Amino acid sequence: MKRYEMVKKHEDFNTIINKGKKISNKYMLIFFIEKDFEKPNFGIAVGKKIGNAVMRNKMKRIFRNLVDNNRLLFKNYHNYIIMIKKEATNAPYKVLDEEMKNILKKG
Repeated sequence: MKRYEMVKKHEDFNTIINKGKKISNKYMLIFFIEKDFEKPNFGIAVGKKIGNAVMRNKMKRIFRNLVDNNRLLFKNYHNYIIMIKKEATNAPYKVLDEEMKNILKKG
């Protein structure tokens, strides 16, 4: 995920979370909302319940990689916020990849 594809502003996060639709599973919660520009933008949210800073950054790296690998499943003209749940810290990468594919096909 490139820097220009990221949602950074706090107001944008709040808008997507409060006004957008959501889909979830055991490992993640994805909020999405339509926008005017073609390319999708992404934000990743990790709470302090996940662990210390090292663990939170590790989970963000894993989920950025998942987004890059499943780029074609994300719809154009949408913004996405991916909230990582605590159960994701113990899950293997393959399971997270399969769950992301399943959740995006659902939404």
